[in-house]
Amino acid sequence: MFRTFKIIILVTISSLSGRYLLFAQNFTQIDILKSRIDSLVNLGIDNAAYPGAVLYVLHKDSLILNNSYGYHTYEGLVPMNVNHIFDLASVTKVSAGVLAIMKLYDLGLIDLDVGIKKYISGFKWNERGKATLRATLTHQAGWRSWIPYYQDLKKDDGSWNRRFFRSDSSAKFPIKITDNLYLTHNNYRYIKAQIKRSDFNPEQGMIYSGLFSYLIPEMVLNLTKKPLDIFLKDNFYDALMSKTTGFNPLLRFPDSLIVPTEIDTFFRMEPIHGTVHDEGAIMMGGISGNAGLFSNAEDLAKIWSLFMHKGILNGDTLIRPETIGLFTSMQYPEMGNHRALGFDKPLIVYNGKISSVAEEVGAGSYGHTGYTGPIIWADPENELLFIFMCNRVYPNRTHTTLYSLGIRPKIQALVYDLIKCY
Repeated sequence: MFRTFKIIILVTISSLSGRYLLFAQNFTQIDILKSRIDSLVNLGIDNAAYPGAVLYVLHKDSLILNNSYGYHTYEGLVPMNVNHIFDLASVTKVSAGVLAIMKLYDLGLIDLDVGIKKYISGFKWNERGKATLRATLTHQAGWRSWIPYYQDLKKDDGSWNRRFFRSDSSAKFPIKITDNLYLTHNNYRYIKAQIKRSDFNPEQGMIYSGLFSYLIPEMVLNLTKKPLDIFLKDNFYDALMSKTTGFNPLLRFPDSLIVPTEIDTFFRMEPIHGTVHDEGAIMMGGISGNAGLFSNAEDLAKIWSLFMHKGILNGDTLIRPETIGLFTSMQYPEMGNHRALGFDKPLIVYNGKISSVAEEVGAGSYGHTGYTGPIIWADPENELLFIFMCNRVYPNRTHTTLYSLGIRPKIQALVYDLIKCY
């Protein structure tokens, strides 16, 4: 009896030692990987890819990384904080514009295979009006990639045309560009006219374009009688308690909480801090489906966690699971197009030279990047949500080190190694 008891004790101690050793090994590996991640983010700062960054990672709904690095600017005056607010640039497309379209689809207000002329005025006799929402949202329709809208508003000598701009605000010139430059209330009409005249080639294949995203606020207003920002707030942001997520953040927060983007030397001729970086979006009063959304990482994660939870929040369905499944799936893979409806997807054949994400991401994953530096990527298969925020365009947009160093996919690859330890 005594010998049996001794054996049980020894076996138990041995078992516990093995578990402790495994725990210690995992703990050490976690520390090593986290240190490598920190070093990689700091490498970007050291190489002037960005002055500061925030990394936020959820795994199985648990927060495993929530770190800030560097400063708001290279002067090093304001340390970066995980709660600070970033200009999301084209992450707006999916976290605002497409989010609204998903709700319109849920409400039965739109048909993805009908031309946009049904929802946007002025396109009835324009060939672009035949482009379906499905083809447009997957960048398959043939739209031109980008238009520098503000350039058409200049005179031949380079000065601003007084038909469009004034130095003081008034009822006819209410759109603030800078403290000394205000745009006409007819601003959207000119943006829309340029889109209607732009190059359009349905045979060009998949070309990334943001043009339709500038028209989304009109579509939402036409169908719901609500402005885009109010529609999103009422249907999503308030319910999710995403308090920092929204447009024109200076109306709600001091600039000390907002990360600067760029020192503009060709349009606004001043530092851009708390107003949208995108020229088209600022000409629309800061609100568009293309750019203009600001958020901190935590509040942005709430929107994307909703996607990963199939649109259900505390038992309430904010978006139907079928809608999320549809919008986050490839639509034209047979044409070599890896895009979903507004969402980016992994390349059909991985190419590390051009991919924004790591090779390890799941085939069912989806996300988006932004011109100012952010990336968000949801991987339901691995129960992983990856957010990296930075202001890579500070002090100017010529900085491309973020891409040449491949920092974002390399960080993401290390995160996939990290979750194996949990």
